[in-house]
Amino acid sequence: MNDKALGLSPELLDYLCANSLREPELLQQLREETAKLPASLMQIAPDQGQFMAWLVKAIGAKRTLDIGVFTGYSSLVVALALPEGGQVVACDRDPKATEIARRYWQMAGVADRIDFRLAPALDTLDRLLADGQRDRFDFAFIDADKSNYVNYYERCLQLVRPGGTIAIDNVLWSGRVADPTDTDKSTEAIRAFNAKLYADDRIDLSLLPIADGLTLARRR
Repeated sequence: MNDKALGLSPELLDYLCANSLREPELLQQLREETAKLPASLMQIAPDQGQFMAWLVKAIGAKRTLDIGVFTGYSSLVVALALPEGGQVVACDRDPKATEIARRYWQMAGVADRIDFRLAPALDTLDRLLADGQRDRFDFAFIDADKSNYVNYYERCLQLVRPGGTIAIDNVLWSGRVADPTDTDKSTEAIRAFNAKLYADDRIDLSLLPIADGLTLARRR
C-alpha cells in the first residue's frame, strides 16, 4: 500500500496498514491523485497522517500550523481531526500544488477551518509573531525545505504554547543521515537539525521511525 516506512518489509507494512489504517475515502482519493505528480514523494504516508490525527486529538489541539502544504494531505487530515472552531494555518508558496489542496478542503467541508497563506512560510510565521500569536498554537507540522528546518522550528517554538507539540517530517531522510559519506546539502541540514534538537533542553524529544522519520518535540 505504501513504501515509505524505513526498515519494514512490504509484507509487514501491508499487514500494519490492513490492521490499523482507517483512511477516509476522500483522503485516499487525494493520495492517489497526488501519486500521479512528478513530486509525489513529497506526500506524507497515510499511516503517518493517521498518527498525526490521533496526536492532535490526544493533546486536545484547536489551533495548528502546517508548514509545507503541497497537495494538502497533512492539512486535511489535521483539519478533520480538529473540534468545531479549530483552525489550521497552512503555509506554502506553490500556487499550482495548493490548487489541489484547496479543492479537497472544499470537498471535505473543512475549508473554513484552514487559513491558507500563499507566501514563503518564514514570512507567514514572522507575521504571526508580529501579530501577537506567540504561545497561541497547540500543534505544528514542519514538512518543507530542509535547509530552513531550523528557522521553521525556532519560530514554531515561539508560536506553540508550553505543552504543545511540533512534529517534523523526513528526519531520517531515507536512511541517508546515517551514511557518513553522504554530504548532500539537505542531508547535512537534517543531520545538523537532529543534533540541535537532541541538545535542546527547551523541549521533550522523541524521534520515531514512522514513514521517513518523524520527530516530536514537546515544548516545556
